Amino acid sequence: MTTTNARLSEDRPQLAVETMREVVESLEGIVRLAGSEGEREAAEWIAERLTAAGAPAVVDEERFHDGFAGMLAKLAAASSAAGVVAATGRLRKLSAAVGLGVAALIADDISNGFRPWRKAVMEEKPTWNVVGAAGDPKAERTLVILGHHDAARSGQVFDPTGQRLLGERFPGIVERIDTSLPQWWGLLAGPLMVAAGGFTGRRKLAVAGALLSAAGTALMEDIERSDVVPGASDNLSSVAAMVAMAEALRERPVEGLRVIFGSCGAEEVLQGGIYGFCERHLAPLEREQTWVLNLDTLGSPGLVLLEGEGPVVMEDFFDVSWRDLIARVAEREGIPMRRGMRARASTDSVIPSRMGIPTACLVSVNRYKALSNYHQPSDTSANMSYPTVACAADLAEAVARELASPTG
Repeated sequence: MTTTNARLSEDRPQLAVETMREVVESLEGIVRLAGSEGEREAAEWIAERLTAAGAPAVVDEERFHDGFAGMLAKLAAASSAAGVVAATGRLRKLSAAVGLGVAALIADDISNGFRPWRKAVMEEKPTWNVVGAAGDPKAERTLVILGHHDAARSGQVFDPTGQRLLGERFPGIVERIDTSLPQWWGLLAGPLMVAAGGFTGRRKLAVAGALLSAAGTALMEDIERSDVVPGASDNLSSVAAMVAMAEALRERPVEGLRVIFGSCGAEEVLQGGIYGFCERHLAPLEREQTWVLNLDTLGSPGLVLLEGEGPVVMEDFFDVSWRDLIARVAEREGIPMRRGMRARASTDSVIPSRMGIPTACLVSVNRYKALSNYHQPSDTSANMSYPTVACAADLAEAVARELASPTG
């Protein structure tokens, strides 16, 4: 069984921190809104830095349909209007149909479905993916390390106060709950209540649905108007880990495994660039010889291996044996990592997982099982836990060497 040499997080801590700080501090000042010139600028910088680290990289221009907050706000507003109409006792069936239709369109979009509404009303824009290569170019086996470099807008809905208070008041309950709070269910509840009120004639239910949908409209509009955050942990931490891993593979080459680094654009619009990346780089690969490890938001104190995600319906990643292998490597290497958690958000992980490619996702959480500084202006290099990022890079490197070994 192959073992790693110098650990980034222990034997080379200063080098690791210097590399990661260089990456994050060089990029966090660029406004990296999906599809913007800032995102393109960041992609070109990352390609140059990965190339310098020993993983020659290129920038692929892909297309995506913009969204998400302004688009969902319009749907929620339609639901609110339908609820008001239903509350008058007129056009109840039509109002109910609007409520059901809005709920279906929202659920489809946030779950990476067919997205007919997004494609019909949102502009198609360019986004930029960075793709680098390391390891053995002739190897049959391929490990894909994913991340993203665009940054999100902030908004009141991301205020961490509620979860912090819950964790401080009920720490035992928070410890037992390993699935994150269903942040999208409120947006879905409004149109469903409108539909129910319309079908049953219960005007108070229709009014409640209208009010809840109006609140959803306001929250989505607030995101649409908010500034773009620095996005250090979410998700320059993934870029920093990739560069550190590329440098480690340059210093200690691996044979029998090709490593592809993919930093995608437009992730923060609920997945954009990942579709082009999968079509261009994953689809041609032999799926029995390919593994995907997504790195997302690594700047909190505790490293976590997600089991699955789903804004509406929970989907465990394909397949569990891949996550088991990562857990075994983490235990062997002495890298602290938590398992068993699932997210009610969406990451780029779900797209390769649905292709039937073994997929795993590393994230991080704080003591409240929340992502530190998530979509906040405070998501800066100064507030990141670099040891967690270094541990993620350690683990990714150790897993690569495990896959390259005859028993991996």
